[in-house]
Order: sequence, then C-alpha cells, then structure tokens
Amino acid sequence: MATHNRAMGPAERHLRQVLAAMAGPAASPRQDQTAAVAALVEQCARVLVVQATGWGKSAVYWAATSALRAAGKGPTLIVSPLLALMRDQVSAAAKAGLRAATVNSTNPEDWDAVFDDIAANRLDVLLVSPERLGNAGFARRLPGLVAATGLVVIDEAHCISDWGFDFRPDYQRLAKTLLGIGADTPVLATTATANRRVTLDIAHQLGGQTQTFRGSLARSSLQLAVVPGLGALERYAWVGDALAQFAGSGIVYALTVAETERLAGFLRSCGFEVAAYHGGLEPAAREAIEDALRRNTLKAVVATSALGMGYDKPDLAFCIHVGSPASPVAYYQQVGRAGRALDDAVAVLLPAETDAQIWAYFATAGVPDPERVGRIIDALAQRPQTLVELENATTLRRGRLEGLLKILTVEEVVRREGSAWALTGKPWIYDAERWAALAQVREREAGLMRAFAGGAGCLMRFLQDALDDPDPSDCGRCSVCTGRLPGPGARPGLARIEAARVFARGQDVVIEPRKLWPAGSARKGRIVGCNEGRALAFADDPGWAELLRPLFAAPDGPAPPQVLDGLVGVLGRWRRSWGPRPVAVVPMPSALHPQLIRSVAAHLAAVGQLPLLDALQLAGPAPDADTASGARVLALLEVLTPQPGVEIPAGPLLLVDARYRSGWSMTVAAVLLRQAGATAVLPLALHRLP
Repeated sequence: MATHNRAMGPAERHLRQVLAAMAGPAASPRQDQTAAVAALVEQCARVLVVQATGWGKSAVYWAATSALRAAGKGPTLIVSPLLALMRDQVSAAAKAGLRAATVNSTNPEDWDAVFDDIAANRLDVLLVSPERLGNAGFARRLPGLVAATGLVVIDEAHCISDWGFDFRPDYQRLAKTLLGIGADTPVLATTATANRRVTLDIAHQLGGQTQTFRGSLARSSLQLAVVPGLGALERYAWVGDALAQFAGSGIVYALTVAETERLAGFLRSCGFEVAAYHGGLEPAAREAIEDALRRNTLKAVVATSALGMGYDKPDLAFCIHVGSPASPVAYYQQVGRAGRALDDAVAVLLPAETDAQIWAYFATAGVPDPERVGRIIDALAQRPQTLVELENATTLRRGRLEGLLKILTVEEVVRREGSAWALTGKPWIYDAERWAALAQVREREAGLMRAFAGGAGCLMRFLQDALDDPDPSDCGRCSVCTGRLPGPGARPGLARIEAARVFARGQDVVIEPRKLWPAGSARKGRIVGCNEGRALAFADDPGWAELLRPLFAAPDGPAPPQVLDGLVGVLGRWRRSWGPRPVAVVPMPSALHPQLIRSVAAHLAAVGQLPLLDALQLAGPAPDADTASGARVLALLEVLTPQPGVEIPAGPLLLVDARYRSGWSMTVAAVLLRQAGATAVLPLALHRLP
C-alpha cells in the first residue's frame, strides 16, 4: 500500500483524491486499484478487474478518468447495461468531481445537447446503454464519439461473454465495436461475477496483452441461508413473517414479472410498504422506487433481476430470493447488493419446485434454432423486410424473431437498413459445438444451483468455488455452518399461510381483449369479438399452482371441486362489472382438454341455471402456439367453425377454455359467435399463460 512519505505518481494521486471525495479522507487505495489505474493511465493498457461487490471497481475508472482528463485526454465512454446502474453512475461521477451525462432510450431529447457538450469538451464521462447501437441516429455519431474518447469502460463485462450468466447480444455487439479502438486508447472491463471461463473469454475479447486483477469474492458481512421444502403459499408467508422480523430494508427477488406483482400485492395486504419492480415499468416509476428504497421509505422492493447490477444502497439489510436464480453466479451477483456498508446482512434463498422449468425456458430462449434462422434468411434473401413483414413471412412470434435477429446482428449476418432488416452477404453457419457447449454449461450451473439449494456445504464457500475464487474458505456464518435459520426459521406461522391462501385465491386475473387484427391475417381493422375476460390463475399462481399443475400434466379429465368452486368465486366477483348477465355457456372445442373444458362449462351452466351450448367445432388441428399472430389467425379461421344447426341466442355468452396465451383462439371463436347473433362474448379460462 502506498504511503504519504514518498512521491506519488499521477495514477495514485488521482485515485486518492477520488477515494477521499467518494468515501472520506480516511479511505486508502487497495494495491490492485492503484496498479489497475496505473496500467490504464501510464501504459494505455487493456485491463480486466474481477472483484467482489463493494471492492471499489468504480473508483478505478473514476480515478483513471480524472488522471487522463488532467493530461488533456478525451472523455471516458462507459457502456452500462441497466438504466438504474447508469443513474447511480452519474451520481457517483459527480461525487468524484467529474461531469457525466447519459445517452439511453429514455432521454433522446437530450442527445443533441450531450453531444454538443462532448464536442465542446464540457463532459468528462458519457454513459451509453448497449441497445443504442441499434439506433441509426446513435450509430452515425459513434465513430466520431469513439475517436474523441480517452478511455473505454465496459462495466458488468460478463454480459459480453457467451458463458456469462447474463449474456446480452446487444451488449456484445457494442463491445465488439468499441474493442476495435486504437491501441493508444486504454480499455477497462469490470465485473464482480465471472468464473474462470468467463474471465478468460472477456480477456480474450479485450486482447492478448490484457492485464487481469482478480481477488477474493468472499463477503464477510453476508449471512447466507437456504430454507428448503416450502410450498408456494408457504414461501409467501415466510417472506411476510421475515419482513416483520428483519431490521432495515431490502430486496425480495422473484424470477418473473408476474411473481413480483403478486408477492408485492400480498405483502401490502399484510401492511408492509413495498413496491414491485421489473423491466415493464416506465423509467420514471423505476427511478422513484429505487429512490424510495434508498430513503428507507419502503420496507422492501419485490424485484426481478432488473434491480441488480450496480444498484447502490450500501445499507441494504437483506436479500430474499423467492425461487432460485439459474446459476450460483447469478445468485452471487444479486445478493451482492446487500451488506456493502453493514457488518451484518441476511441473504435467504427459498427454492421453488418450478425453478428448473423457468431455468430451462430462459436457457433455451437465447439459443438459435437452425430451422427458424433458415426461415429468416430465406425471407430476407428475397428483399429487405420490416419486422412486421418478417413476422408474416416466417410465421415466428415477435419475441422469438427479435431475439434471433439480435444474434444474427452480432454475428454480422443481418443489419438494419432504416426500418427494414437486410442480409449482409456473410453466410450464417450454425456452430453446433458452441451451442452444445453452452447448453452443457447451463446444465452444469443448474446442477450447482440445485446442490446449493440442498445445502451441500458452506454456502459462501460454495459460491466462491462456483466463481473459481482463488482462495475459498468456510464462512462460519451461513445456515449450513451454524445450523441456524434466520427470521421465521424452517416454517412460517399458520396464520400467515392462511392469509396468503385467502389473498392468492381472491385475486382476479383480467384478460384484456384483442382489439386489432394482426398483419397477415387477411382481416383488417378493429375486432368485434371478446369483451374483457377473466382467468382463475396466471402463470405459477401460488393460490392454484398445486391444483393446476397436475391437472394439466395428467391425461385429460374433469376439473376437481376446488377448481370449480374457485371459478364460481371468479364469476361472483366479475358479475358486478360485466353488464347484462350471460344467457348461455359455450365450451371451446379442444383436442387436448375436451373433458376438462366441458366439466367446467357444465358446472358453471348448472350453477347459473344456464343452457350449455356446443356452438363451435374444430375441423382440423389447431396451429402451433409458437406461430406468429397473422399466420395463427389464418389457420384458426380455417379450422374453427360454427357447429351446424346450433342456434345462437341474442345475448351475452360465457366462453370457457382451459388455457389462454396469445388469445387468438378465443378471439376468433368470439368473432364467430358475434357473427352468429351473440351480443357479447365473455372469455373465461382456468389458466392464463405468460
């Protein structure tokens, strides 16, 4: 460690100044911090820093920026993957005495002023989000911006690695562009969550002379715990009891957007000040929630991984995971939010029985399927096409299509030309070995996470081993080392479990009707079909999951009494707002669940003293669920037809189906019923899927 009794070089001097501004005059630089800043400032090196959360990685790039700017170099360009992280970095730069601004999807009206400030040398730091490279206006400015840059920083650099737990094609694409910068411009990549394979991959992308600074990833302030064997309602109840007992404020992580909303609703019903946080919220709402958590006006934020990397609240007292992330690396990254400025913080994992299914979905979502890619390339071989045109030409659903286009863009097979996509002329070769290796890595990570959730040894040491920490050791603090569980312990209270059951089974799942015909469906304009509808459950609904999961996994059969009673309860709440009462119940024809649907429709008809009307029939197999909207509607109009000889009464009809995903089956059915004389169609499903 440096002392004040000798002359300091510019790297150490600026590092000490930055640390004093950010953490107070008593803060001293770490040896690797000083060495990393010196490599950037004095050697124009390419540097990779892999250190635990709270180690001070940001101080490295703020100090290097300060020193380079003092030497007359251009501003620092930081690539940052999350808006929350970018906002924190702008504030941190100001503490370090640097002028920072950001260019992202939420502030296009500021771009001209920001670039004017760069041209006039009024900015020290510019933060950009990776998806900006897909914006034609930003892409035109990028060469000039790169030429003026004095330092390139790739923050959360595991995102550029195929092997990283949070690989992002947009991020890798921008990183590749920036890594082509001249040798006289230093480059810094930072992350807290990289195992040996990811570290080597990032270093390879940076270049053969990369200097890597890596330290221990142990977090002495964290008390890790796993509470296994809880059911869905018990997990909700455990969180409720824990919030009543834990000091301070924290984050409760969930794997899906739906889960954040449901769990936050339950915790509010228990009297806690909480908010749901996920990528579907408007930026202003997300920022307000982040600030409220910092001020401790919220007991907890129930969040997806959108509130993770870089969120800065040093006194965060706990992290609770309802469901396991897909890998120990992802889990380590998220629990790293807690205990950065506390001697003690709690991180508790409540593994769920559905974890593996969710992991499998996300693991396969980013792998290109050769047949689907072939459809895209064949379509673009005819001519450049817009996203809507490609959707119709390939029959791929929008989300799947956009994901494949990102991968093909990174591999330079396609490019944007205005609003259209076009081939570059570079052939696409399916790298079977690469994707098979990635699948093996993901499966290994899933196995590690299952072992972690099973309490296979010291939990902190387990995470260190998973991240290839050079110096793993038992922590002596976790639930495996001590044999003790925090908060409610192994089981929540019975009263809280019952409260969770009452809450979950009393929630209404609204089905918003489709309003416009999709392109390629041979129909145009507004749809006169379904009214607003309802579903008994959405996704892994804790109130109904244990009943619905075996119901759909088993051979087709009638619905059990609890499900029938639950649907009657849904109708009882819904009838206050649906207007005129239905005059008949219509079961959707189905090749998969005919008995299930008919049992529900018959029961509701009997309870409501309404006729059961078999008004529709299937003349062939329904289209695949992964088919694009336009093609799906075309196919449904061919196979779904009115039942001959059945008279449709003039009045509202209750249309019953087993599952609701895209909504096109019930929409087409409703249109047919309206054309036959129904005045309204009210869709009701057992299970609404994401």
